[in-house]
Amino acid sequence: MKKKILIVVHQEQSTPGRVGLKLRRLGYQLDVCRPCLGHDLPDTLTGHHGVVVFGGPMSANDGEELSFIRREIDWLAVPLKEKVPYFGICLGAQLLASHLGARVSSHDEDCAEIGYYPIQPTTVGRDLFDWPSHVYQWHREGFDLPHGGELLAEGSGDFFNQAFRFGETAYCIQFHPEVTLAMMHRWTVRAAHRFALPGVRPRESHFADRLVYDNAVDSWLDTFLTHWLNSADSLDRASAA
Repeated sequence: MKKKILIVVHQEQSTPGRVGLKLRRLGYQLDVCRPCLGHDLPDTLTGHHGVVVFGGPMSANDGEELSFIRREIDWLAVPLKEKVPYFGICLGAQLLASHLGARVSSHDEDCAEIGYYPIQPTTVGRDLFDWPSHVYQWHREGFDLPHGGELLAEGSGDFFNQAFRFGETAYCIQFHPEVTLAMMHRWTVRAAHRFALPGVRPRESHFADRLVYDNAVDSWLDTFLTHWLNSADSLDRASAA
């Protein structure tokens, strides 16, 4: 039987993109859950090898207006307690930061990151794997580093915290390595109004920059997923030693 990965997405038509394609190629079955449509999150992750929580247009601060956001934030105690590998992308990172008591907020001048922006690994991040120089972003909010979290990558622009690790099995990133070329076309058309926000890269640069930077992002994602999927096994070996 194939090992399962719980995939949490936040819109009816959302897909796991390149992350999902790579997980399938590695032999994993994707168990897709859409809490925004009333899907229940599991009480235990027994039978799941990992959890990936993706982005969405809503905010981690929308718990009072959107009950499923509050449920997701509270539910994150499950993968943390059971030490099941967790991978939070954009909103998925912000939800875990919120669960851990860190602030999630917009920029003081309402700046956004949409397009490719440079990042720099910290010493801890560099020791784990090589990082791409530029990554694809699509967000208006960022997260503070939670207490007990280790910062893995920094931004050079308006959003400093770009990746963190909590414990040995939970990894969170602000950027979007899952975005395929088809997804980039959809996002830049359906959310064209976002290009009026300060700090946003013009639409044409998204495609030009993809040609320059995407190979490195794709390579990083391969390395990252292997490391992430092995994190629980490594922890078990360390505990047994």
